Amino acid sequence: MVPRAELAVALCFGLVAIARPAGADLPPEEVGRVMRLPETVGEHWIWVPDRLFRHSVLFDGDTGRMLGAIDVGAQISPKIPLWSRGRSEIYNVDTVYSRGHRGERKDYLVIYDSRTLDAKGDIEIPPRSMDTGTGIALVGMLDGDRFVLVLNHSPGTSVSVVDVEQRQLASEIQTQGCAGVFPAGPDRFGMLCGDGTVMTVHLTDDGRLDHLTRSERFFDPVVDPVTEKGVRDGTTWWFVSFEGMLHEIDFSGDTPAPKPAWSSFTESERRDGWRVGGAQHVAYHPGTNRLYSVVHEGGPGSHKDPGREIWVYDLPAKKKIDVFEAPNLMAAFLGPQAGFDASGVTGKVLNFLLPNLGVHSIAVTGDDAPLLFYRHADLGAVGVLDALSGEHLRDIDEAGLSGTLLVVP
Repeated sequence: MVPRAELAVALCFGLVAIARPAGADLPPEEVGRVMRLPETVGEHWIWVPDRLFRHSVLFDGDTGRMLGAIDVGAQISPKIPLWSRGRSEIYNVDTVYSRGHRGERKDYLVIYDSRTLDAKGDIEIPPRSMDTGTGIALVGMLDGDRFVLVLNHSPGTSVSVVDVEQRQLASEIQTQGCAGVFPAGPDRFGMLCGDGTVMTVHLTDDGRLDHLTRSERFFDPVVDPVTEKGVRDGTTWWFVSFEGMLHEIDFSGDTPAPKPAWSSFTESERRDGWRVGGAQHVAYHPGTNRLYSVVHEGGPGSHKDPGREIWVYDLPAKKKIDVFEAPNLMAAFLGPQAGFDASGVTGKVLNFLLPNLGVHSIAVTGDDAPLLFYRHADLGAVGVLDALSGEHLRDIDEAGLSGTLLVVP
């Protein structure tokens, strides 16, 4: 007997083969138009970085329309584009080599005009910016939009502090044993440390090191490490461990202050095998104090596996309040290639027959009518949910080929 998944894939390719050619009834493309983004950043805009095409694409979550894109250098994965509304600029880290993929390396913080997306300049930084598959917590911008932080690895860790007001490197701070940059104000940021502590880096007015402070040990990096996929509300950051423990860190004081951790799973849920998983597996909406978490059923070591459910927590109450099913993205991914409407009959049949591969990454907008975006790392489509009700609103297709990041500007 043919397994259901194999039968579904075979049927999928059969439908693709007989589908009407994509674009058969489309009007000729109009070329030569130069567009500009609005002065006001849309509340429902979303960056979708692609690690194969090496660019980050900006979409309107309300319409699914592509608004623009910026290219990146030779990194494994694009880093988070940083948007300064006060300066109408976007900052992105590029790595380039004199011989394409080899030779002398140079790193730059590239400055883009936020309306035209034209590169308007760059600042050379130390050629050791860290690169990971997700691109999370590798860059950040402090409140006030003056200082951009770039995490380095050479193999020791350090942080480059770039003054985008003066257009120069302000300092490079050695941070041995600690990694990740988590902004917590105009003059400080946090870092997770390999010994189970967290560190605050305090800066002077000109972006140089003032002093470093460390917390007491609050997690065991061997028994239950925390991930770098933190979420922020002001000077507070939340981090989730592999076993689903939620750690709250207050960076408002001179020394970072971890609060008592609590479990995101009940004992019954743990017995059933529920675990946190994915690549960008948590998102936070400050207005409602809701935390969204990608979960799956798996065993130890499955913390990178995608999940088909997104659990919603009330952080002040420390309890789960809702469960969202993430709709299948297969039809949205295949539709543009095969020429069928993913929301039509063919798309619905495919989504029913083909396995739902789940979700690696989520992001939520910060407005009063928030959207929750989700994606699978190897499917070029992004799903859009109503973040309050969980209702599936639409899919954004042709969103690249591969990647994990979702970034709300």
